[in-house]
Amino acid sequence: MSAPHHQPALPARTREALEFLALYHQETGEPGLRERQAEVCRTGGVTLSAAELTHGARMAWRNSTRCVGRLPWMTLDVRDLRHVTNPEEVFTHLLAHLRGGFNGGRVLPTMSVFGPGVRVHNDQLIRYAGYRQPDGSVIGDPQNVALTDHLRRLGWAGGPGTPFDVLPLAIEGEGRVALFDLPADAVQEVVITHPTCPEIGALGLRWHALPVISNMTLEVAGQSFPCAPFNGWYLQTEIAARNLADRDRYDALPAVAAALGLETTSRRSLWQDRALLELNVAVLHSFDRAGVRIADHHGVTAQFAHFEEQERRAGREVRGRWSWLIPPMSPATTPVWHRSYDDTEERPNFTVQAPAWQEARPGVCPFHS
Repeated sequence: MSAPHHQPALPARTREALEFLALYHQETGEPGLRERQAEVCRTGGVTLSAAELTHGARMAWRNSTRCVGRLPWMTLDVRDLRHVTNPEEVFTHLLAHLRGGFNGGRVLPTMSVFGPGVRVHNDQLIRYAGYRQPDGSVIGDPQNVALTDHLRRLGWAGGPGTPFDVLPLAIEGEGRVALFDLPADAVQEVVITHPTCPEIGALGLRWHALPVISNMTLEVAGQSFPCAPFNGWYLQTEIAARNLADRDRYDALPAVAAALGLETTSRRSLWQDRALLELNVAVLHSFDRAGVRIADHHGVTAQFAHFEEQERRAGREVRGRWSWLIPPMSPATTPVWHRSYDDTEERPNFTVQAPAWQEARPGVCPFHS
C-alpha cells in the first residue's frame, strides 16, 4: 500500500490571509469569500480592500491584550493612506490626524495607515524632550533621553530647555529621514490645576491631550504596516499615576505633597498615596475644565466588563494581560481585579518596533527639513 500523500504546509503569510478573510466575511456578512480565497491560493497573499483594512485594524484593537479601553473598537476611524510614502506628504497627513483625532476635545479613535517603507521614529507623535545634564539629572522627560539624542544626531538643534519641550517628528520614507516641527495648533496641551489646591497649579505641570502611538506595526492578513499611528483618548492614571508620578519620569509626587502640606518624613503617613490621589483629581479636573475627553479608571474598567459580555455574546474569548488591565491606582476597587485572563496573542494585532537608533539602517540619509 502506498504511503499517504501529505499536502505541504501553507506559508504563514498565506495561512494568515485565509484565516483573516474567513473571519472578515463571517463578522461582516460580506459576500465573495470564495473568490477572495481563490485569489490568495493563486497569489500566496491578498491585497486588502479599504473595507478589509479597516475591519482588520479594528480587530487588532479588539485583540490588544494590554488595552483596557477596547469597548469602542468598532468606532475606530481608519484612514487608508497606503499610497503615501513621501515624508513631507506623510507629515501633512499626520497633522490632519492630530487635528481630526483631537476633534475640538471630543477625541475620536483614529488610525492612519501609510505605505511601504514609511516609519515614524518617535514612539508617540507628541513627546516631550529629555535633556541629560552633566550631573546626570534630566530636564524634561527622562524616558525620552535616547529619543532626544537620536533627533539631535539627525539635526535637531534642541528646544528652549523647558521640562515640556515638544519634540519634532522624524519621518522615514523613500530612503531618507526628515525632521518636522509640530505647529502649536497640532499639539493641544492641558495645564494641570487642582479644584481646591492652587499650589498644585503653581507647579507648572501640563500634559498633551492626544496619545497617538506611532511605534507599533499593524499585522493584518499576513501583511505588516510599520507606519500605522493610532489614538484613543487618555485614561487619567496614564498621566497622573505614571507619566507625572513615576520616579523615572517626572517624579512629581514630592512636589505635589509639599503643595498639599503633607508630612513626608514617614512612609506610614501615606503621603505618596495621598499625593497620588490628588494628582489624579487634578488631571481629571483639568481635562474636564478644558473640555478634553478623558476616561477614569473606574469608568473604563466597568466598560471593559461590558466589553467582555459583548464579546461573550459574539462567541469570542477576551484575552488580556492582567497586569496591564488593572489600573496603577486602587486596582482592588475595579471589577478587573478579581478576574483572570488568557494572555495568548491573536492576529490581527500590533507588534512593538525596536527603536530606530538601535537598528542598523543602511541606505538612509538623514537631513533636517
